[in-house]
Amino acid sequence: MKMNNSFYKYLLFAGLVGLSGAAIAYFANAVNWIGPLMILGLFALAIGMRGFDTLKGLTYPIVIFAAVATSMFYPQYLVQIGDFKLSRLIIPLLQIIMFGMGTTMTFNDFLGIIKTPQAVIIGLCCQFAIMPFLGFGIANLFGFPTEIAAGIILIGRSPSGLASNVMALIAKANVALSITITTFATLLAPIMTPLLMKTLAGQLIEINFWTMMWDIIKMIIIPLAIGFIINQYFKKLAKSLQSYLPFISMAGIALILMVIVAAGQKSLLNVGGLLIVAVLMHNLGGFVLGYSAAKLFRMNEADCRTVAIEVGLQNGGLASGLANQMGKIATMGLAPALFGTMMNITGSILAGWWGRDKKGAVKEELSTSS
Repeated sequence: MKMNNSFYKYLLFAGLVGLSGAAIAYFANAVNWIGPLMILGLFALAIGMRGFDTLKGLTYPIVIFAAVATSMFYPQYLVQIGDFKLSRLIIPLLQIIMFGMGTTMTFNDFLGIIKTPQAVIIGLCCQFAIMPFLGFGIANLFGFPTEIAAGIILIGRSPSGLASNVMALIAKANVALSITITTFATLLAPIMTPLLMKTLAGQLIEINFWTMMWDIIKMIIIPLAIGFIINQYFKKLAKSLQSYLPFISMAGIALILMVIVAAGQKSLLNVGGLLIVAVLMHNLGGFVLGYSAAKLFRMNEADCRTVAIEVGLQNGGLASGLANQMGKIATMGLAPALFGTMMNITGSILAGWWGRDKKGAVKEELSTSS
């Protein structure tokens, strides 16, 4: 045990040294050293965090940062291999991720709206109202180029994903409600996403409602349905798939982000700083407004946390896939890529903070049920 702890401590130290070295190289204008030191430092930091319970939850977000850094410094290796464009992998990877989500779904997820209809309806209304209009406001506030602005609206109009369910568990929120809202938001996406995109972003770029609807159906609904059927009627197969599909999903998300950032590196260098601020405002605004709206409807603490997480965490993979289908991965896909990176950090921090409150949500839950 001591050897293991020492090993992780050395890696943490090495990671901090690497990042410090990257900062020094930046100020010293030693351009060739910045990338390698930053990437190695982030990966060392991520592995080192695995040895500490309080830091373990940040491992995946740090890996995502390392992946994005790799794409920024070495985009030439992540755009095309020979004649094969790596952007072609985005849709199949997203379908695998949604298939994996489907293998975890049961009929109980659909019964959730019967058990807690008011909470589910409030959560869905917040999901479809807050983020699209907040994204529209932020996009206009910063005055981004039209396709990048449309990408901010697009990520706002994507449903929540698996990340929200995991964060709800860590945050001691209502996991059943989280799963139910995610499920119904995903099922409504083929209608609500193109409808709101047509309404809010139609003046920025051309939006074909029916094409976008079909793209969403084939990217998320069909693989989700196949996974659901397998979980219902081939339980042994589903159980075996569930053992490694989460890892494949996480790796798939990382690769999608790397491909998008590599494709849009030049655009990101031009608007990167402002876009990061805009995406962070969008993400944090979703948490704050989602929680506040739930409080206005007098929902209990656990449910308020759930709505906040469902609103603040979006399905960046779907938004990226739609941008790719429209042939705008290098511009419209940038905001979803950055949002997916940011939300892993902010979501982990928020869920961890709430998760430390061992009594708050439980006490209020008991008081409302008695």
